[in-house]
Amino acid sequence: MNRKKFKINLDFWNIMIILCLAIFIIFLVYPLSSLIINSFKDPANNTFTFANYQTFFEKKYYYEALFNSFSITILVTILAVLLGVPLAYLMTTLKIKGKFILEMLIIISVLSPPFIGAYSWILLLGRNGVVSTFFREHFNIQIPSIYGFAGILIVFTFKLFPFIYLYVSGALKKMDSSLIEAAESLGTTGIRKVYTLILPLILPTILAGALLVFMNALADFGTPMLIGEGFSTMPVLIYSEFISEVGGNAYFAAALSSIMIVITAVIFIGQKYIVNKKSFEMSSLRPIKPVRIKGMKNFLAHGFIYLTIAIAIIPQVTVIYTSFLKTQGSIFVSGYSFDSYITVMDRMGDSILNTFLYGGVAIIIIIILGMLIAYVSVRRKNVFTSLLDTIAMFPYIIPGSVLGITLLVTFNDQPLMLSGSAAILIVAYVIRRLPYTMRSSAAIIYQLSPSLEEASISLGYSQFKTFINITAKLMMPGVLAGALLSWITVINELSSSIILYTGHTRTMSVAIYSEVIRASYGTAAALSTILTVTTIITLLIFFKFSKSKGISI
Repeated sequence: MNRKKFKINLDFWNIMIILCLAIFIIFLVYPLSSLIINSFKDPANNTFTFANYQTFFEKKYYYEALFNSFSITILVTILAVLLGVPLAYLMTTLKIKGKFILEMLIIISVLSPPFIGAYSWILLLGRNGVVSTFFREHFNIQIPSIYGFAGILIVFTFKLFPFIYLYVSGALKKMDSSLIEAAESLGTTGIRKVYTLILPLILPTILAGALLVFMNALADFGTPMLIGEGFSTMPVLIYSEFISEVGGNAYFAAALSSIMIVITAVIFIGQKYIVNKKSFEMSSLRPIKPVRIKGMKNFLAHGFIYLTIAIAIIPQVTVIYTSFLKTQGSIFVSGYSFDSYITVMDRMGDSILNTFLYGGVAIIIIIILGMLIAYVSVRRKNVFTSLLDTIAMFPYIIPGSVLGITLLVTFNDQPLMLSGSAAILIVAYVIRRLPYTMRSSAAIIYQLSPSLEEASISLGYSQFKTFINITAKLMMPGVLAGALLSWITVINELSSSIILYTGHTRTMSVAIYSEVIRASYGTAAALSTILTVTTIITLLIFFKFSKSKGISI
């Protein structure tokens, strides 16, 4: 009897739950546990100690990096909200000329890696940048450079505010215009209508977008590394401590990483609690219709939108333009050529191939795991599927450099020796970028009626065949939207790649970073352009097959 019951319980979906849990236990739970344990070890004799944490909180050089990270991320989040919310409101409620192209530019700007933005601003506002040189030579004016705190703030703000825009514009499109009409009939108009009605309704959405901005700014390694110049942040500190003395300082790097994990987990839980307390259900029976305005208001609205998006897209335009300039060593000279692209194909063709190969393998695994985990978390809710959903979402808040160190330290020995291989990069990409596909897949499953699956099973189809032939096909729009974000973020990934790569497994993002460090700006621009064009082509393919005019996060 017990044996029969055991066999019944081991159906297709229970096997999938066990398999997915095993994958995350091996590649996430175990490495994170090892990291935390190592953070309490003394490198001299391997004994238990609090010395690593004591060193961090006693020395200003270390705890100042944490203060720097918080100061920059809090300010960036505030500025991103102040830019993104008005932009979304104006784009949704007003008739704006060239709206589709503007939204495409916003999407392109947000889906390119931040370190490319930092590199582009170096070309413009660096000590020998185009803008800096122009003002120095023609007006004898030394304008402030892009390096340091202010530069990081500018790069992050104009890189990350589109997250707020995408979240808020999505929420505004779901708002019923009858609510606004009712408020106006009661005499609530203008700014008062915005902060008494609209802002409270979209506050959970703003908080969700703000969390994404905060986490991206907190976790980013490339931007402060390229333009920080002494302004050290936690990801840069973790990387520096780990790379400088891998053998002797690995335990201290583990302590730094553990501090980051605790901080991001607390922030994530706090944000979830606030959102759950203040969330609203909205049904857009009568969506907001854009209206046409005239006069100074129309001029100011268009001016604000065009200027904001123009600044956001400057990095991509700068990168593409400079990739075709002639160079002599690290200096751009007059004239145009394809020399940078020829050099890239000759010296860094393997990096391009690695990027698409590893990214392709990772995205296949991400799609399969994302669909399976999303399905069981929605359709077969129990303690194990809830645990699986929570574990799979946890990498969403873990900085890439922390995950890279975690995997490298854990899988640097037998029986599972992955360090130095392509496999460890693919594991990092899958673990880190799976949440995008998971969440978009789960969102569409909620919209599908279980009766279709029940009918298929009642006609004799197995659970596996029912999922493949019916459910998976119906899930495709949500899966493709999540896979789009997963793919683009995978091929642009730097934070974990910079920790895990070797000479044979170098990717484009690592190659771009290396070329910028070497001041080889022509080849860096060519590689960056290839990444940017790949992002645009991916977006166009997605819009073509999904018949969509936008993406949701």
